[in-house]
Order: sequence, then structure tokens, then C-alpha cells
Amino acid sequence: MSKPELEFHLPDGLWIAPVGAGPGVEERVLAEDSERGCRTALVRWAPGTDTSDGGVARHDFWEEVYLVEGALHDLTLDRTFTAGMYACRPPGMPHGPWTTEDGVTMLVITYP
Repeated sequence: MSKPELEFHLPDGLWIAPVGAGPGVEERVLAEDSERGCRTALVRWAPGTDTSDGGVARHDFWEEVYLVEGALHDLTLDRTFTAGMYACRPPGMPHGPWTTEDGVTMLVITYP
């Protein structure tokens, strides 16, 4: 299986809280291949979201993140990243924890 073939359309997926996500985090899956572990989603964090309780994140898949609107503050790096910025993280790369004062929306692409 692979991600579905989709021409331009308005995504009909609902904003839902991802499994294991903290309060204030929602996603809308745009395309997914659950067998291979590939997905493209819009992820939004409500104003005031803070992922400190989860500590530094690491995962076993590639992750690409494009900040569509808003800003994220990385507590480990003490840096703020704003709309238009992009990250490409290989498996195992540490990142976060994060806070967002005014909220943020991200395009997130993950694959093995």
C-alpha cells in the first residue's frame, strides 16, 4: 500500500488529539500509509501549549516539519522558531521540549 492519490481538494478529516499527545495538541491527517508508517498531517497547538512534561522527544522515524503559522519556543535550545521555518529530523534526533505562547500550526511529514 502507499499514500492515496489525491488531487487538490479540501481535506475532510477532523482535528483530533493524537494518541499520547498532551493537552492543546490536535492534528488533521492529510494522507497516510499506515502499513509503511508514512503520514502527512497538519498539527496545531493551542496558545499556551507546553510539552515540558514529556521532556526531550526522540523517535524511530524521519520527521519533516514546516511551520505554517505561529511560533514554537524550544526550551532546550532557548530559541524561538517562526512561520516559514523548516526542520528535517533523522531517527533518534533529540528535540524539544516546546512551548507556544500564541499557538502554532505545522505541516508534519513522517516516514520510516
